[in-house]
Amino acid sequence: MNIDRRAVTAGLGSFTLSMIPAPAPAQRLEKSAIRLAVANKAHLYYLPVTLAERRGHFRDYGLNVAIVDFEGGSQSFDALLGGAADVATGAYEHTLHAQAQGRDIRALIELGRFPGIVLALRKDVPFKSHADLKGLKIGVTASGSSTHFFVLYLMAKAGLAPADATFVGVGGGPAAVAAMKNGEIDAISNLDPVITRLQEDGAIRIVTDSRFPRVNYQIFGGTNPAAVLYAKQEFIVANPNTMQALVNAFYKTLKWIARRRPTRSSTAFRRTFPRRSRTYLKALRSNLLVYSKTGLITRQA
Repeated sequence: MNIDRRAVTAGLGSFTLSMIPAPAPAQRLEKSAIRLAVANKAHLYYLPVTLAERRGHFRDYGLNVAIVDFEGGSQSFDALLGGAADVATGAYEHTLHAQAQGRDIRALIELGRFPGIVLALRKDVPFKSHADLKGLKIGVTASGSSTHFFVLYLMAKAGLAPADATFVGVGGGPAAVAAMKNGEIDAISNLDPVITRLQEDGAIRIVTDSRFPRVNYQIFGGTNPAAVLYAKQEFIVANPNTMQALVNAFYKTLKWIARRRPTRSSTAFRRTFPRRSRTYLKALRSNLLVYSKTGLITRQA
């Protein structure tokens, strides 16, 4: 799959597609060693990154990708801006915020068509609507991350201001699970496998679950570009073959995921993740509808 570079560099999310069997040999990569910033790679939000690495899709296109992992999306975004990373995968919102600040950051391929973020409360916290988030202490992966954006959006729809709740960065791993189970926070906005672990332990009550299409249509009115590959426009222009190779590798990964089905995927994923727990595989099956099937950010989205 080839995505025309002129369309990629012309604007956010505009793509022209044509089929090719593999990268053309004549297209020498300007930069084969790439530093890719990710926020909590273990999150299933970033499953395409993990699979592209594990299944050798980066190598298939001549890339040597070093993944730099951070606790939250705002930190990986800052790493890109500061030059500690060449490209990043993260929430599409980061590209919009960057454009508003006069920074030319562009999305190249959509990895997630839904956020896959879940808002859950301790079971003893009363809840009738998102207006009840007022006054709560809410755990997010990091301030300025997609999990933070998600709650702010739900609060705004309920007529609340950002200052109406207290936000605490709890990361996206064992610390997030512990913060919820120990009563350090009243609610949590996080991703799998954290959410599935808390569900299995009976520690939460889910109130908004964007892992499933119908919930996204209720909240956003349709699909909502979530995880994307993004980079500075100047880097894209200077390294067109390299960026094309990255897009191709991720597209190959998305197609592999699209062939899996939630009820018939256990064998394929066990082979790919032989040491993962049953909780991880269960969470993975719950997220298979989250990932983009085409890599395209549509005008409707």
